[in-house]
Parts: sequence; C-alpha cells; structure tokens
Amino acid sequence: MGNALHPNERTLIYMLRKISVALGKTIVSLILIALLAIFVTSVSPVYDFSEAKPFSGPDIFNPYWGGESDICWKRANFHTHTRVKGILNECEYWPAETDEAYRKFGYDIVTFSNHNELTLHPYDSLLQVNVYEHGINLFKYHKLVFGCDEVNRFDHLIPLFASQKQFQLDLLGKESDFIQMNHPLRTTGTSKSHMQKLGGYRIMELDSGKSTENEYWDWALSAGHYSFGLANDDLHYPDKSSRIAVRCNFLHCPSARYEDIKETLLGGCYYAMRIPDYGHGDWEVKYARNRNLPSVEKIGLDGETIYIALSRQADSIKVTGQDHTTLSLARNSSAASYTMRDNDPYARITAYFPDGEVIYTNPFARYDASVAQTPYMAPAHTVNIPLTILFNFTLLVLCAGVILTFYKTVIKW
Repeated sequence: MGNALHPNERTLIYMLRKISVALGKTIVSLILIALLAIFVTSVSPVYDFSEAKPFSGPDIFNPYWGGESDICWKRANFHTHTRVKGILNECEYWPAETDEAYRKFGYDIVTFSNHNELTLHPYDSLLQVNVYEHGINLFKYHKLVFGCDEVNRFDHLIPLFASQKQFQLDLLGKESDFIQMNHPLRTTGTSKSHMQKLGGYRIMELDSGKSTENEYWDWALSAGHYSFGLANDDLHYPDKSSRIAVRCNFLHCPSARYEDIKETLLGGCYYAMRIPDYGHGDWEVKYARNRNLPSVEKIGLDGETIYIALSRQADSIKVTGQDHTTLSLARNSSAASYTMRDNDPYARITAYFPDGEVIYTNPFARYDASVAQTPYMAPAHTVNIPLTILFNFTLLVLCAGVILTFYKTVIKW
C-alpha cells in the first residue's frame, strides 16, 4: 500500500489532465478556425490571363502634355492614416492634426486613406476625397480605392494566387473611379509573374521600400500594363520625423478638389519624389529644407525625344525602359534627353540628387492615338470555368473537412 497515491495527488493529476485536455482543445480549435477562415475567404474565379504584350504603336504618349501651362505644381500625399472612432487605430492623431502637420512642410493636398473606412475631411467639405485603403489580409496586399461611395470589405485572408488578386481588383474597379496598387515591395508574394498578369489598376505606388529601382513597376510596364506612379508616406506616425514628408508627389493640378485631382491622376501630369529626413529629428531644419526641394522645371516630348530639365544639378539622370533596362545615363547634369527608338516600348526618367532626393517621372509609352487616349488597356482576362469549379469545390471539401475534424477532436473529445 506504500505506492498508493494520496487523495491530494490524485486530485492534482486529475486537474492537470483536465487542463491539458482544455489546452489541447483550445490550440486545435484555434488552428481549425484559422484554417476555416483561410479556406472560406479564398473563394475566387480562376482566370486565363492574356499574353504579355509590350507597348506598341506609331505614337508616343506624353503624360506631361499640359505641363507647360501656368498652373502651379501642388505637393500631395495620398496614403495617410489617422485616428478613427473605435479602439482599432493605426495612428494616434486625428485628421485635423495630421493635416496640420503636413501643411507645415508645404503640402497642398492631403487625403486620408484609413483601412476599410472613408474618412471625412476635417474642416472643408469641398476638399473631401473619398478614398480608403482596402485589405486587412496577412500578405499586406493593399489598394487605395478612389471615388467610391462605400467600403467593400471582401478580402482574401491569404491572397496567394494571381487570380485572387485580380478578382479583388475587378470587384473594386466596378465600385470606384480608379485604384492604386499599394507598396508592392512590402507585399508578401509580389513576383514578376504576378505583376505581368495583373491589370485594372491605374496607379502604382513607388518607392515602397529601401530600393529606388521600382523594378516591380517595370515588370508590369514591360508586360503592357500601363500605370502612373505615386510615392506616398503611408503615414502612421506624424510625430516622427523619419516617417513624415519623406515621400511626396507634385501634381500639375488647378485645385485641391477631387474632380481636379481625379483628372490629373488619370492624365499623368505629375511626378513622384523621395525626400531625405532632413535634420534627423531637428524639425526646424526639416521644415526649411522641405521648402527648398529640387524640382522639375521642364519635362515633355519633342517628336521622338523625351526631355527633362531640373532646378538643380543631379548626380545622375537615368532613363529606364523595357525589362528594367537602362537606356541612357547622364551624370552631374541638370538636364537630360533621350530619343526613343522604334523598339523602345516605353521610357521613364529617374533623377538622383547629391543629398538623397530622388525624382520619378511617369512613363512615356508607345500607343496608337487613333484608337485610344492613353496606352492603358482594360484587363482582358477570362474566367476558366472548369478550373473555377474545381478550385472552389476543393475549398468546399476542405471546409467540410475542417468542420468534421472540429466536431471529432473538439466537441466529442
């Protein structure tokens, strides 16, 4: 009888077993719920994407055709987070406070693009821009949706396939004026293959990581998917000098009202810019330097020749073309030009300055002006019905399997 367990020991063992079972059920439940959420939100058509075709045609599209007028260039940031009502916030500052912070740097246009929420302009309804950042998925596949009346909350928890990403673009495109694809360099799953397939967005967010090369933009452009480029802060911390006024855009736009912004963003007469964190925490230095940025003085097309003139000398001015190829490189100059050859589908200009500023222009591209106003073409993918049925039936089977497993391992366990 010396090996008999004391009643307290038996109680302790019993309690430990109960705790282990409860903990096991909890872990299994969480895993199964996560899997079910992934499978349920993975529903999508399966598309056959059109073959990649470089830009072609007898004409060259000049996005800066109206840039010689007397309209002044307006500085803008379109990807801005603020505090919103509720407990889930990505920024501690309300729209009015964030807007005031930007005005100190000389910004003329600030739009508020909170996740899945339309934000009212804090003090002037005439400056209201209906835009929000779509996407709460784990891969950070986000889009800015402009000109919508309400938020579309459909999302894939893990947008793994190109068809899922295109399905989102198609849904959002039907409900809005236009879409910007956000921060591709920080989106898990961004690949050359996907960028060559996806279409339906009008703007690409540039300079979304440490690199200034924007090769993902060239992957899409080289496949014939024309888009303009914006560089935005993606602001969450207006009180940190390294996070605000480090990217911006200059629009040749008559006003800060949405109709003028829309026309400009869809016309292409603007350029994007990376800006150093002047002063590294010294706000007065940062304010002063932001009022004296290098700028584009002239840009355009003369026959087959694209040209740019800058307000100050750049370390280098690079012309990039098909397949991210460097077509021309001018060093220690404030001006550059490049004559497009017959086999150049497009060309875009990047200027690098000694203090770290970088200017990105929109692409000049070949097209047929008698057929279209711009090189942009609506996506021409089609639904593959057999694969769509098979894919979604597989998801249904997986969901049923998860529910059955939950019943056997959690409820009956």
